Amino acid sequence: MTAVVNHLEGWRLRALILSIGAATAGYLAFSLWGGWDEVVAAFMQIGVLGTLIALAMSLVNYGLRFGRWQLYLSQLGHRVPWAPSLRIYLSGFALTTTPGKAGEAFRGVLLKQRGVPFPATFAAFISERLSDLVAIVLLTLVGLAQYPQARGIVLAGVLGIVVVLACLSSQTLLDRLYHWASAHKGKLMSLITHASEMLVGARRCHRPALLSVTTVISVVAWGAEALAFYWMLGWLGADISLSFAIFVYALSMLAGALSFLPGGLGSAEAVMVSLLVLKGMTMPAAIAATVFIRLATLWFAVVIGLVALVRSRHGEATSEEAA
Repeated sequence: MTAVVNHLEGWRLRALILSIGAATAGYLAFSLWGGWDEVVAAFMQIGVLGTLIALAMSLVNYGLRFGRWQLYLSQLGHRVPWAPSLRIYLSGFALTTTPGKAGEAFRGVLLKQRGVPFPATFAAFISERLSDLVAIVLLTLVGLAQYPQARGIVLAGVLGIVVVLACLSSQTLLDRLYHWASAHKGKLMSLITHASEMLVGARRCHRPALLSVTTVISVVAWGAEALAFYWMLGWLGADISLSFAIFVYALSMLAGALSFLPGGLGSAEAVMVSLLVLKGMTMPAAIAATVFIRLATLWFAVVIGLVALVRSRHGEATSEEAA
């Protein structure tokens, strides 16, 4: 178990510290550029109660997504008890802002200790990202008519969905690819074998009945954070409709995902601020709203992930001492 804990050390730990440091510096510079006093005043206007409500909606998001994760693992034939599974799932959040999807890799290492092979973990991961993408694209449609210039970004999201579904569409093709690659030697063939096995698993997670359930879960999960964003804009006195607030939040998340930057850092914030200013918010208020919602969603998840990691390390160390 020590090897699992130490898996976070080295470049992953340095990347985590660097990402947090860079984001802190970036948000500080962002706030100074927009007018520090006005940004702080906007935060005070949201208040403690507003902050707690926003964090609660984020917890709804994380909880629903964890339930969806358990459904995927169960569909793949792996029933992990919810308590350790939740700790492992949340631990992956700690590495959300690091490059190379290290959070998912680390989650896979922890699940491997409970008998879940890497292809199954990454099949669940692909299914998660696809379900998130579908939900975000659907949420952008709520207010797309109010800003048709965003059609290109939305169409790019739709294209991504179509491409992944096309890869999962043919069981025969995936089986042939798997048997062909497994019959040959070499690192490339081994990689293709694991990839095809992963795609076969992901295909099992997208059967019509399960797909409809997970899509509803995903829309409600991301809609909860979008609703918190709308309430926050109201607390700041912004005259922005619910449909446009949902659209702004969803489009920002979509832009962040399509940028392939860790956590969508930079791209999501740029889109959000631009659209809020377009709707009449002052630059300091738009920056405050953006920084606040990102702290209450993305960075709240990172903090929860770090707590889950610390608990995991403490629990494993205690177990080793007892042994």
